[in-house]
Amino acid sequence: MSITLNREDIVRLCERVEGAQTRTYAIPKLTNEYPDMTIEDGYAVQSELRRRFIEQGHTLVGWKAGLTSKAKMEQMGVNVPSIGFLTDKMARPENSIVSTSDLVHPRVECEVAFVTNKDLAGPGVTAEDVIDATDYVLPAIEIIDSRFSGFKFDLESVVADNGSSARFVGGGRARHPKDVDLRTLGVVMEKNGEVVGMGASAAVLGNPANAVAMLVNILHDLGETLPAGSFVMSGGITEAIAVQPGDNVIARYQDLGSVSVRFGE
Repeated sequence: MSITLNREDIVRLCERVEGAQTRTYAIPKLTNEYPDMTIEDGYAVQSELRRRFIEQGHTLVGWKAGLTSKAKMEQMGVNVPSIGFLTDKMARPENSIVSTSDLVHPRVECEVAFVTNKDLAGPGVTAEDVIDATDYVLPAIEIIDSRFSGFKFDLESVVADNGSSARFVGGGRARHPKDVDLRTLGVVMEKNGEVVGMGASAAVLGNPANAVAMLVNILHDLGETLPAGSFVMSGGITEAIAVQPGDNVIARYQDLGSVSVRFGE
């Protein structure tokens, strides 16, 4: 596959996605109008969105891998992982209140986050390369927000929408990746005191470091690298859980402590 959209179409779709994200409304999936749209087209729209956000004052702080667990792929009806970018304006402090009034379909998922201390560049990056370039790992909650009507979409549209990126929260206990078994970390997600999700980190491509390696290799295909100091979210361990004002979410991680976030209007 390759880019099939012309520059005018890329800008047009970027404006459509940006409008939905910044003004909080749902839009039809992009392939309704562009049925031949490819994943590469989706990344072209995402890249234009990133350029605009940076131009508007956002700072790129890292990347995220998406659709990396079997549960997530089944929930979304896709079979190929994806990546998206993260900016400083998406970050929220641990245990802060996240407003849902500027989100369309807010959902939460538990992830293992990596903070790098060396540059990583594909192709052929492995999980071992990722661990060697990681300063520490920590627990994180990602608040994703699909902007598509009826929660109906496909991978091309999701990629263009920056992987449903919206907010993220890091916390807990930072650990060196060699001090924990990244393949077997148990995770429990609670909403309002009730367990709503359980899983193990192996759900993310067998090891979250594999997801980060995949992300770096996709970045290579896009002509990008992962710089030292990046914050990387490795993908949801369980299905994403819908949230609304008044909800309190806590994710408890084996060996990494817990991280929490609350939701308001």
